[in-house]
Amino acid sequence: MAWKNKSKNCAIFFTLFFLVLFCSDVLALPIFKQEESNLPPESENKILPFQYVLCAATSPAVKLHDETLTYLNQGQSYEIRMLDNRKMGELPEIDGKMVKSIIRVVFHDRRLQYTEHQQLEGWRWNRPGDRILDLDIPMSVGVVDPRANPTQLNTVEFLWDPSKRTSVFIQVHCISTEFTMRKHGGEKGVPFRIQIDTFKENEAGEYTEHLHSASCQFKVFKPKGADRKQKTDREKMEKRAPQEKEKYQPSYETTILTECSPWPEITYVNNSPSPSFNSSHNSLFCPFSLPPNKQNLLPTATPQEAQQWLHRNRFSPFCRLFSNFSGADLLKLTREDVIQICGPADGIRLFNALKGRVVRPRLTIYVCQESQQQTREQHQKHENGDGSSNTFFVYHAIYLDELTAVELTEKLAQLFSISPRQISQIFKQGPTGIHVLVSDEVRASTGFLFLQCLAETNDGYHIILK
Repeated sequence: MAWKNKSKNCAIFFTLFFLVLFCSDVLALPIFKQEESNLPPESENKILPFQYVLCAATSPAVKLHDETLTYLNQGQSYEIRMLDNRKMGELPEIDGKMVKSIIRVVFHDRRLQYTEHQQLEGWRWNRPGDRILDLDIPMSVGVVDPRANPTQLNTVEFLWDPSKRTSVFIQVHCISTEFTMRKHGGEKGVPFRIQIDTFKENEAGEYTEHLHSASCQFKVFKPKGADRKQKTDREKMEKRAPQEKEKYQPSYETTILTECSPWPEITYVNNSPSPSFNSSHNSLFCPFSLPPNKQNLLPTATPQEAQQWLHRNRFSPFCRLFSNFSGADLLKLTREDVIQICGPADGIRLFNALKGRVVRPRLTIYVCQESQQQTREQHQKHENGDGSSNTFFVYHAIYLDELTAVELTEKLAQLFSISPRQISQIFKQGPTGIHVLVSDEVRASTGFLFLQCLAETNDGYHIILK
């Protein structure tokens, strides 16, 4: 019997060893209490320094060994009680001092956690000016210096004294179905997590030393939707057989947040205004010079070139969102991905721009400036019977979409760095040498044209194309 127990203990030890090894390599995100199967038994009975209680009932439709699930109404204020759970003499360095807590609304699903930045930025542009998480300050008790960073829509923070009664009221403004892809005509809301990380003050006066973290799972419904969902779950459980009811947890009046690892530092958020971020978070811009012609985005485009393309094609509000995306990264996005990130209207427009073909111009003209000296040399060689020419001409392409004289004037002025107002007339040289005034009715033909004369006169430049 002793040998069997010893063998069993060894098997358990090696199993736990490999679990620890595997989890340390794979999981970079917080490990929640229900995932910590490799914790030794003594850690499960450890008394935590703090306890956080969300004053909202848990769902009765949760199985015994699963994590609790709580339903919240959008925009409704819910109390979270911040309780000091320390034993006598524990953490004496925070006696009489404040601690700092950060409350976050994050995704429960790992897949969404890895794309949290994109998900939140997409929500921002669908709901400009709104926040995902807010503090109801008038109802809160014992909260000192509450802050909500405008660049972090899902985070609030505050100071509190563990020795005094502290209750913070939160409001969640997003709903679970806003982050769910529509499939087969139906939707199922994604679960969120409320996570609280608490820190103590270090010698430099900064709250960076971690003390405790805890979280719980919840879903958000439209106003009064959580009450209806709770009632539906309760009615379903009442219809189950007694044997089936034993497999489910009872509904508790409050939700106790369970221990988890601290949330990692977010590297993509800049707390101070930068040149590419305006302090009014509804306006973003990209400080890049814009080439005159629109082009398709190429897979070989660097992140900076991709930013330029976004700005050229009127997607500047999304420049910061796609700041680290190369051309290949953007082109790999599916239609559903783009719509989920940017919203229906801008998402469809961006997808069409990424996948669309270049619209061909209605007319292309190739223009080269020919000096009068070069013209005389060509005539002399032609008269002497020498048809060869060593003159090297450089042509510039002008793409016309509207086929108007005004458009041609603007394109020529842009090409030769002069003002369109300085061009008084444009002539096309005919086969017999006559000069025909170019108007909307008389348009230049497609082909190779010489800019024969760019002469400044009293009434501006005269341009002759031949």
